[in-house]
Amino acid sequence: MVPERERTVIVPTVTFVSIDGSRHTANARVRESVMAAAVRNGVPGIIGECGGNASCATCHVYVGEDFMPLVGPPGDLEDDMLDLAVSDRRPTSRLSCQISVTEALDGLVVETPKEQP
Repeated sequence: MVPERERTVIVPTVTFVSIDGSRHTANARVRESVMAAAVRNGVPGIIGECGGNASCATCHVYVGEDFMPLVGPPGDLEDDMLDLAVSDRRPTSRLSCQISVTEALDGLVVETPKEQP
């Protein structure tokens, strides 16, 4: 077992890229949603109107292709909500409220769509 003082603590970061190309990198907490990290850090383009209940699609993002294997596909409820999103759906579309931050997602890059509902 590694002594506590020798452990490296990873504070995952998520970079949000807006439609105009501006980037906002936010520190995230392990096990919080990408949406919660965005809202907590004042990231423009992520509304999160339903508070993370996958019932509004106002936290729609496009996950960077390199991270899709780690993030995985949407569940059934999320898949239905993505069909109702205002912005075009892509193969990498996810609701950021349904992506749980892990240390493996450190450096995650997501694009915010042109508009949210």
